[in-house]
Amino acid sequence: MAEIKHATDDTFEQMVLHSERPVIVDFWAAWCGPCKMVAPELEKIAEKYDGSVDVVKVDVDANPRLSQAFGIMSIPTIAFFAPGEQPKGVMGFRPAEDLERSFGLQQFAPKPVA
Repeated sequence: MAEIKHATDDTFEQMVLHSERPVIVDFWAAWCGPCKMVAPELEKIAEKYDGSVDVVKVDVDANPRLSQAFGIMSIPTIAFFAPGEQPKGVMGFRPAEDLERSFGLQQFAPKPVA
């Protein structure tokens, strides 16, 4: 099973901004109902793109500096950080397929083994 990592105010820069791979970041909170709904969708993405796209969660209550730095006003906010590009984000619950389309993840799909 693919690992979903947890970033903090102190680890975000290294885990996300300096990552060699694209990273999907889930800005969430424990009390947020839609955040709980999106979690299994992100697990599907983490599994499908294991080794080519990382999935990282950021608890906005525990990491207020990140919420402020990225202007997170609504949760869940799912952001896509590709090396060398501006981050893209969507708010609210989205199924895995919508997230894949919104972020163009198909280009990062692992190639089938011949």
